[in-house]
Amino acid sequence: MATAQDLMQAQFARFAALDPQLPQDQFVPTDAEPVAARTSDGHAVAGLVTHTSNPEGSARGLWQAGEAFELFPIIGEHPRAGMDSLLGAWREWLGEQDDPGPNSSAMVVWPSRDVQATRALLDHGFLPLSVLAIRSPTPAADTELSGTVKVRRAGPADLDTVVELTLTELEYAALVGTATYRSDAAQLKRTAARVRLHSDDPVWLAEQDGTPVAVAECGWIDTGKSPRAYRLRPGSWGYVNCVSVDEKARGTGIGRQLMSVVHNEFVRRGAIGSFLYYNPPNPLSSVFWPRQGYRPLWTMWEVRPATAVR
Repeated sequence: MATAQDLMQAQFARFAALDPQLPQDQFVPTDAEPVAARTSDGHAVAGLVTHTSNPEGSARGLWQAGEAFELFPIIGEHPRAGMDSLLGAWREWLGEQDDPGPNSSAMVVWPSRDVQATRALLDHGFLPLSVLAIRSPTPAADTELSGTVKVRRAGPADLDTVVELTLTELEYAALVGTATYRSDAAQLKRTAARVRLHSDDPVWLAEQDGTPVAVAECGWIDTGKSPRAYRLRPGSWGYVNCVSVDEKARGTGIGRQLMSVVHNEFVRRGAIGSFLYYNPPNPLSSVFWPRQGYRPLWTMWEVRPATAVR
């Protein structure tokens, strides 16, 4: 009988063959509830379930449901049958919990290239609402700034402008992905932007005729020091947190020019790559980011509310 360790080793070997950019070490959450199942031909599979509450006033609540359940599958060499059986067992497990209400979600984060598991996730009602995408550390092609466009680092005096542009992006993202425009969104964005503008994390503004029309909030993540980065290979990464272009300036190339500056700065400072999250249902992001050299590494599959898992 396969042990959990056997399943994890087999799963790691599959991941390494699927995508060489996946991390070599597998993350195992602590303080998680176990779920077990068997495939129709008797193979044992398992998973770990974490539960996160995001009350009003929580910044995480801008992109995650109030009650978020995440399943970490351990299915070895059985991506389709194993995922199918495990999701069925998880559905029963969720049904035994107190009803988390409409502001809840069930989520599975899985390698984007594992299409066998994709089929099982779709069959159980999960939607690919977000992806973690990566870009190799190559310099961006030189992009001539059109007209009077100028890209510069933002400073504390730009706080109001940065907040206004990032709220525009959040409002749009709430229509096409997992984001939620909550009543306290403006204050949460202002607090985050103030911290960022007083730190080493770069925030870039693109100005046209002296008027700010686009922002790129970025940062640095060292996978050896940040618990958030366990889905990336070891090293220092550039992080693109938020890019927003004023609606009137979209389609003019300003976003491309802005990101050219950002990517060249990442390369200059020695990043081994850059990453970001975008929503595949977003008709702008799903086109823009692949053109900038990003490709999906992990896909975030969700069902809302959590009790809607099939």
